[in-house]
Amino acid sequence: MGKIFTAMDWFLGGVGLVTLALGAIGIVNIMLVAVTERTREIGLRKALGATQRSILFQFFLEGAFLTLLSGGIGVGAAMLLIHALNGVTLPQGFDTPKIVPASAISAVLSLSLAGILAGLYPARKASMLEPVEALRQE
Repeated sequence: MGKIFTAMDWFLGGVGLVTLALGAIGIVNIMLVAVTERTREIGLRKALGATQRSILFQFFLEGAFLTLLSGGIGVGAAMLLIHALNGVTLPQGFDTPKIVPASAISAVLSLSLAGILAGLYPARKASMLEPVEALRQE
């Protein structure tokens, strides 16, 4: 029985890692679209004296906010689902689901770390734009 639970832990851990990687890819795509749509804004800011560091920090904060918001929404939805399941009578041998605070915090932190790392590439791309080229694009 212990081997079955260990195998399930490994399987679910792998599913979690794949989900985390797909979330990071989604964040990269969203941030790249944001950089592409705001190319003129970035060019204008750089032409007015914004540094690469300030533009990098702006997009870095947007990526971090996006991941923290999505993590908070996910934990909130899980809490609502668990609260709704508390009223359901489960068959004998099944425990009512619970959220372990340490697991929820580690999930949000790992999501945030993945999102921050995923947001660095688009942020760097935005900060490296030349003002003249950025303003020329339409």
